[in-house]
Amino acid sequence: MSNITTSQTIGPFPHEAWAWAVELTARVDSSAAQIKVRGAIFDGDGQPINDAWAEAWLPGSAPAESAHAIPGYRRVPSGEDGGFAFSISQPQAAAGKPVAYVTVFARGLVKHQFSAVFLEDDPALAQSALLEQVPPNRRDTLIARKQADGSYLWNIHMQGEHETVFFDYI
Repeated sequence: MSNITTSQTIGPFPHEAWAWAVELTARVDSSAAQIKVRGAIFDGDGQPINDAWAEAWLPGSAPAESAHAIPGYRRVPSGEDGGFAFSISQPQAAAGKPVAYVTVFARGLVKHQFSAVFLEDDPALAQSALLEQVPPNRRDTLIARKQADGSYLWNIHMQGEHETVFFDYI
């Protein structure tokens, strides 16, 4: 039998404890056009993480969501396939900025990880001050690709060859 440590508590416990946040953020109260960013969270071996959580802060969406329980905020668990999805009120003036700042919580992480997601069809993407701080060969890990159904696909890789860029905020 293994001992449970604080770095493992994200796995077995928060699904019930954080359910309130999923319920409050699942339905978006906004008259703005909605886009969906979806993907999956993978470990260093490329296996889906089925008990992770992703939080998205959407500064560009908050003004359009004044009727929403928590404007500009989403919290979603990953599914059995590691999948997650955020509905985002289309930001008005987010050119060159992330559509969402994302925090990932997962088993085995001593500290949650911070990332950001950009939309590939943002006309100001090449002028993004945040992306300019990322080595060119790693920028793709922060860009969601438009799919045929109009959604955007963005996978999060916690480690390995395709590791998503994570930021330190100080």
